[in-house]
Amino acid sequence: MQDTLMAEPLVLVSLLLVTSFLLWLLADSDDDNSGGGLRQPVLVPIPVRRNRH
Repeated sequence: MQDTLMAEPLVLVSLLLVTSFLLWLLADSDDDNSGGGLRQPVLVPIPVRRNRH
């Protein structure tokens, strides 16, 4: 009976840790430039000729 009293809090703590880790991964999305991951593309100006030959 003593083993089950300790097992329930351990399961609860491990579930909370896994849930918080998954929420942390979801909150750190790749499109906000918060370091690492994919970056938004940089627009490079393309020179255009004004006069036609």
